[in-house]
Amino acid sequence: MLPTVKCPKCLTETEISSVLTAQSNQNVIYTCIHCQYEVKDIHTSKG
Repeated sequence: MLPTVKCPKCLTETEISSVLTAQSNQNVIYTCIHCQYEVKDIHTSKG
């Protein structure tokens, strides 16, 4: 079972692999598949 992420807008929980996109420049983008809420340039420990 994969970890889940809760959307801060619609509060729907979705598996992390369905909502996070890693880019080659080490930025991460979160996109809710239910309400299309998006957060770009998420800070990670790698970048």
